[in-house]
Amino acid sequence: MSPGQTIEVERLSATEGSSVELDKVLCIADGDNVTLGAPTVEGAKVIATSQGEAKGDKIVVFRYKPKVRYSIKTGHRQLHTRLVIDKIVGPGMTTEEPVKKPRRRRKGVTKDGT
Repeated sequence: MSPGQTIEVERLSATEGSSVELDKVLCIADGDNVTLGAPTVEGAKVIATSQGEAKGDKIVVFRYKPKVRYSIKTGHRQLHTRLVIDKIVGPGMTTEEPVKKPRRRRKGVTKDGT
């Protein structure tokens, strides 16, 4: 996966628009640099934003017993959570973004000339 990609995972208890951390990362690849975990990469995590819940494809369950006229047709739709990948953090990298200082407003001439 890469930043900006949308994935569907099993239903999580995350509200729409909230941030989710996935800390069980199996492999990180950055160009030729590949890091494999045994079983996971220590200190690596994926930060994603929840886009809400959606239902998966319908699975048809059909039960049938011959010679006794027994047939039942039911279905099931699993709930999934959609996630948009924001950032992939490798081991030893910081998750904090630098704090931006607010810009100072430029003093200029207004429309009325003052």
